Amino acid sequence: MATHIVSGIVLLALCYACTVFGEQKSFKSGQIMPDNNNVHINAHGGGFLYKGGLYYWFGEHKTEGTAGNLANVGVHCYSSADLYNWKDEGVVLSVSNDDASEIAKGCILERPKVIYNAKTGKYVMWFHLEFKSADGKPNYSTARCALAVSDKPTGPYSYVRSFRPQKGRMPTDGDIADCISIDKSFDDAQIEKVLNNNNYKMLKGRGFAFVRDMRGKGQMARDMTLFVDDNSKAYLICSSEENATLHIHELTDDYQNFTGRFARVRCSDWNEAPAIFKKDGKYYLFASFCTGWAPNSARSYVSESIYGPWRSLGNPIDGSPEQMRTTFGGQSTFVIPVAGKEDAFIFVADIWRPKNAIDGRYIFLPIEFENGRPVIRWKNEWDLSFFDK
Repeated sequence: MATHIVSGIVLLALCYACTVFGEQKSFKSGQIMPDNNNVHINAHGGGFLYKGGLYYWFGEHKTEGTAGNLANVGVHCYSSADLYNWKDEGVVLSVSNDDASEIAKGCILERPKVIYNAKTGKYVMWFHLEFKSADGKPNYSTARCALAVSDKPTGPYSYVRSFRPQKGRMPTDGDIADCISIDKSFDDAQIEKVLNNNNYKMLKGRGFAFVRDMRGKGQMARDMTLFVDDNSKAYLICSSEENATLHIHELTDDYQNFTGRFARVRCSDWNEAPAIFKKDGKYYLFASFCTGWAPNSARSYVSESIYGPWRSLGNPIDGSPEQMRTTFGGQSTFVIPVAGKEDAFIFVADIWRPKNAIDGRYIFLPIEFENGRPVIRWKNEWDLSFFDK
């Protein structure tokens, strides 16, 4: 009898969870997005992985108040079969209580993305890392990419290392014609003078930050995303050169290091929040301007090659002047290819709430194409049948 009672209680609990979990049948951008526990999803600056019939959403776990803009918990993961209803899979990479750790509690851990490597069977996470500062305030001087790996999509992920890439290397590809006089613009004496005066920003258009970091710590790696191409080649795309220029880095076959091949693209365009996808053999890129937590106009680009040249397509937002000026109050983080639907892509963005970080919201909107350009329009509510038209 006791066994039957316990089984009944478990079954009742499971049925209740299924009832709550099954309630969401559409996307409602900007609103509270509940998980299977009816708790607002906590996965900001997120990335998405589709594997084994499930989508996995990885993002920054935020806490309350302005202190929540620092990493106090780690990377949170959720899973879903339909993109509407998300199961809490817990914190899959935790920050450390040891201040000597590179990912010590209070560091800045942003925009985690995960890709699966079929050769190794490993799930590979990359993210932007800033070491914990001595005064406990946000400090973006570290500017490193960081790596963690796991045998399962839901972790736990083991932290491996962080670094600045491409020290001592010149770009092998990219919009070279648009990147004015990089390594030959300055001799060592000029570089030393600029460093001593700390006035490199006035020379940013001439590629000084690139030269400084090539000869120094290695290239900066801030806002970032990952992309796996049709041939299984993977790339890390990040803001570099004090955010003036995007760098696209080819990853090694195990996705855990850099091959050394990389491109500087859209030099001095000042792009953050890259999000990339591929359609009909062309690469499309969304980004934002650099205005901190404040929203701004989105940008879009297209290229025949992952390395460029990338041609500007302008603002992809179609809406009111305010919506176009602020990207609906959000900032791009990822583009989800919808499994089982041809040419179906979802634009995902964050609505940041820096005064109370945990209250950040999400934007999920369908991407339309008109005259070869991606277009994004606001919808209060929509579902995946949109792509069946």
